[in-house]
Amino acid sequence: MKPRHLLAAIAVVGLLLPWFYNLQYFAHGGSVLPGVFFQHAFANPLATAITFDVYLAAIAFSVGVGMDRAAGGLRWWAIPLTFLVGLSFALPGYLWWRLGRGAGAVR
Repeated sequence: MKPRHLLAAIAVVGLLLPWFYNLQYFAHGGSVLPGVFFQHAFANPLATAITFDVYLAAIAFSVGVGMDRAAGGLRWWAIPLTFLVGLSFALPGYLWWRLGRGAGAVR
């Protein structure tokens, strides 16, 4: 499988799978209000570990996008997408985009 095809597949799964559960969360009374959301995100040690892992990875990815000047000004789309849609979609989507641009991309 070509790298871009693999990244596209991961991005699609990274969009669909987390949002399947996000929609269930909202359907059962979940909220993005900070008090409710963070109470649920840090509900137990496992949820806390996963929450910190994902948020720290999202911040590191955002810093990397900001430093990736070779990608040009269009690179900034990845940062809001990371925090509004999800890292598991934005990260492979960004890598897919970078491979397609060819600027310093590994093929």
